Amino acid sequence: MSQIRAAITGVHGYVPDYVLTNEELATIVDTNDEWITSRTGIKTRHILKGEEQGTSVMVIEAIKGLLEKTNTRPEDVEVVICATVTGDSIFPDTANIAAYHTGLVNAFGFDLNAACSGFLYALTVGAKMVEGGTHKKVIVVGADKMSSIIDYTDRTTCVIFGDGGGAVMLEPTTEDVGIIDYQHHGDGSGEKYLYLVAGGSRKPATVDSVMAREHFVRQNGRPVFKAAVTGMSDVVMKVMARNNLDAENLNWLVPHQANVRIIQTVSKMANFPMEKVMINIQNYGNTTAGTIPLCLWDYESQLRKGDNLVLTAFGGGFTWGALYLKWAYDGE
Repeated sequence: MSQIRAAITGVHGYVPDYVLTNEELATIVDTNDEWITSRTGIKTRHILKGEEQGTSVMVIEAIKGLLEKTNTRPEDVEVVICATVTGDSIFPDTANIAAYHTGLVNAFGFDLNAACSGFLYALTVGAKMVEGGTHKKVIVVGADKMSSIIDYTDRTTCVIFGDGGGAVMLEPTTEDVGIIDYQHHGDGSGEKYLYLVAGGSRKPATVDSVMAREHFVRQNGRPVFKAAVTGMSDVVMKVMARNNLDAENLNWLVPHQANVRIIQTVSKMANFPMEKVMINIQNYGNTTAGTIPLCLWDYESQLRKGDNLVLTAFGGGFTWGALYLKWAYDGE
């Protein structure tokens, strides 16, 4: 019997209509386009505006587009996994909210929190469900409304992050395509470098915590940069070596879009050419769990069945990993 793999059979992304430019940010905080572009590579980011507009708004739109593109009946979807750090609320989970609003009446859903590595981790979990033969249609989503936890008086963070996300469909295949290998890591000692102070069970919200602005992202950029480039380049090289991949037969490297300098350094350390690295950070900024599916969505038309892709990410906590897959269809 041929081995069952989980193949991505469709991808769809969504970003809000409102575009926050570097020029507009310069009217909010002490910064300018040259400073932002030279340090991050970001020109614009999309922001979800409006009352009671949570991450589920973007997840719902991504799922709707995915169902239409893959010609999938909502009732045939069995599982929804949503990678996010900005769920609509602590509970209920955003995956189930989105499933309800998209008619996925036979699906169960759950959220997964691994910061910027969340989509990779969720993709691995979904793949195992498919490989085990118990599920045939699994939707994996990565999405974040980062504007909800960003301090727009802090120029070290507010210039980086945006809102958006994307969804992929996983289905079983016995062809020589699909998710083949992965390697993930975690190191809780990184907690002190990229984190939220308050809002969890360790330090619940109070008037004092809100006044102290402890519900916004805090980051110590230098150690995060060092850990990110070391972690991602190391795991990419290990996955490539294990699967006999090199700069010739690997078609695309798909990195988390955190910072263009991080992407360039990882490419150099992995000895991989930048022209085969997916980059769209200039348009969206860092959408946390949303960056990799948004890359796949943007580059879908360039992908061909059998293309070798290595996806890699690094997130707060610390979390990081890489995943190797063969693309399962010709992009439209």
